[in-house]
Amino acid sequence: MAAAILLVDDEANVLSALCRALMDEPYEVVTAQSGEAALELLKRQTFKLVISDERMTGMQGSELLAAVRERYPATVRILLTGHATLESAMKAVNQGEVYRFFTKPWDDLELKFAIRAALEKYDLEAENRRLLATVRKQAMELKVLERRYPGISRVEKDAQGSFLLPDLDEAELQRLMDECEQEVGGSVRP
Repeated sequence: MAAAILLVDDEANVLSALCRALMDEPYEVVTAQSGEAALELLKRQTFKLVISDERMTGMQGSELLAAVRERYPATVRILLTGHATLESAMKAVNQGEVYRFFTKPWDDLELKFAIRAALEKYDLEAENRRLLATVRKQAMELKVLERRYPGISRVEKDAQGSFLLPDLDEAELQRLMDECEQEVGGSVRP
């Protein structure tokens, strides 16, 4: 499925130029002509990236990106502006935690590279969140096992670094296998 990108600008010709620049890219490009319209779209669809103009009638781009950061923190944010002042750049970075800041007119190639990097950032952070959730779940499962079988998670190593596992007698091994069989409901045999 193509990555969804939301382009926001109150000038239709700027949105057209952005769409033309991304025409050959493998993205689902959606446009909005105001910050308010963009927020409505974000309620209905997940976007990996929002690119917004700074100066728009109504809600400014930095305000929009700050709202996006608060409501959809995983979404990467890029700001476009025709009036690059230090003040507007600082405002955008501080309020919206923007990933990149571009001035108009932008370089299409540079913008395309920034979009690819932004989407990679989104995907890497999503994978990191997924892996962290897996690690947390496994840690909880290990705690439960440790409560049921004290000492099960303690391991020892010999001088060469090999793990040493305690020897189980036949009766203990059979008891553990019977427990596993009852919990799984299947057949577990040596």
